[in-house]
Amino acid sequence: MKKITMARISAACLVCSMIAISAAEAADTASVTATVTLQNISLTVTSGTVAYGIIAAGQSAGTNSTSQTQTVTNNGNVSEDFNIKGINSTNWTLGATAGTDTYSHKFCSTSCANAPTGYTALTTSDQTLSAGIAPSGTKSLDLYLTVPTSSSYFTEQSVNVTVTAIAS
Repeated sequence: MKKITMARISAACLVCSMIAISAAEAADTASVTATVTLQNISLTVTSGTVAYGIIAAGQSAGTNSTSQTQTVTNNGNVSEDFNIKGINSTNWTLGATAGTDTYSHKFCSTSCANAPTGYTALTTSDQTLSAGIAPSGTKSLDLYLTVPTSSSYFTEQSVNVTVTAIAS
């Protein structure tokens, strides 16, 4: 009896070994090619400089009448929204309308020929200049400034404008 039992055990182990070998031979692999590009949010403003010059109290000047229209370009690799904001100068406050030591600065990105019609007053918080600008796309920007109606400051003021890009 012991010999028969051993033969049955040996035969059973042989079948187990063959199943294990067949399972190992049946394995297969495949690879997945994966790529990624880092998001780039970038813009430029050309020329980036506006020189309004000397303006009488309460009077205005705009970039569209002086060939100082700015061009904002999406230099990134995704669609971008452009935001815009103004600042208070050293001695003047930015406001919706000009007043004593308060200046008004407006922006326009479409139909800007008849300033200030179609222009929006800048604030010190971000506002939408344009949305959904494709990579390499551009947007024209015109500005319109009204100096204070009266002031005790007669030195040059920096009335800068900041344009920011964010992903659409």
